[in-house]
Amino acid sequence: MNTKNITSVIDLSNSDINEIFSVTHQLKKSDLTNNINSLTGKILGMIFEKSSMRTRVSFEVAMTQLGGHAIYLTKQDIDLGKRESIKDGANVLSRYVDCITIRTYAHKTVLELAKEASVPVINALSDYSHPCQALADLFTIKEKFGTLDNITVSFIGDGNNVARSLAFLCSKLGVSFKIAFPEKYGLDKETISIVNDIAENDAKFTICKSPEDAVKDTNVIYTDTWTSMGQESEAEVRRADFKDYQVNNKLTSFADKDVIIMHCLPAHRGEEITDEVIDGPNSAVYDQAENRMHIEKALLKLLLTQ
Repeated sequence: MNTKNITSVIDLSNSDINEIFSVTHQLKKSDLTNNINSLTGKILGMIFEKSSMRTRVSFEVAMTQLGGHAIYLTKQDIDLGKRESIKDGANVLSRYVDCITIRTYAHKTVLELAKEASVPVINALSDYSHPCQALADLFTIKEKFGTLDNITVSFIGDGNNVARSLAFLCSKLGVSFKIAFPEKYGLDKETISIVNDIAENDAKFTICKSPEDAVKDTNVIYTDTWTSMGQESEAEVRRADFKDYQVNNKLTSFADKDVIIMHCLPAHRGEEITDEVIDGPNSAVYDQAENRMHIEKALLKLLLTQ
């Protein structure tokens, strides 16, 4: 892999992505005993300014299964930019650990940490980007359909970090991306420009007028929570604004019967998605969650053994 840090999927070349997917597939299907010593003696420092079940557990399990160790650091342990500068924190941690992953609010924190650290930095989520999630999602889609050729992903909801990362990665991999959102909640102009600039193999980016338009002739229906962590004060307004953007049986009836349903979790059941859809036979939600661990395992192995 030709990159040192994973701050956004934009950092990755198509060759990098293919290598990540290949190693992910190998690690997922192989006996763990064949890989248990890959990262023996390696330490992962995990900075969590935002809490998460999946991100913490998946990274810790990934590191442990490869023979390494992970250290969990909360905002109270390491208050970057306040208790001490990001530069000082990055340089000190680089003397202790072999890799840093950070789950934070401001993307500029990730970028500064990556700039100052001498060890690899992985973005485990920022307000701008969620690269590990997008990689797990496209890997899951490829598993389900056996290919990414002639695939379309339709995102219903907020043009947030997940939507942006998916749009970037789909465009890079030649996957068409459609999105439907209420007014004021769309992807920003800069993101749309980048998506169109990096499009491969005639991948199309489409902003749809309605969720019903978005799910027609698609392979994947994807949604995310209407109110992300840090937006709690907007919850009531957002529920009203997004009420017509729920992924339910009525909406999925406009799609092909073989469409798969995706959600990055945690889900607010009864809001952006209903029980009958997320628990239905077309749901790939738990497969996505599992593949986060396999993708992260591949990233750690590639970054720490190259």
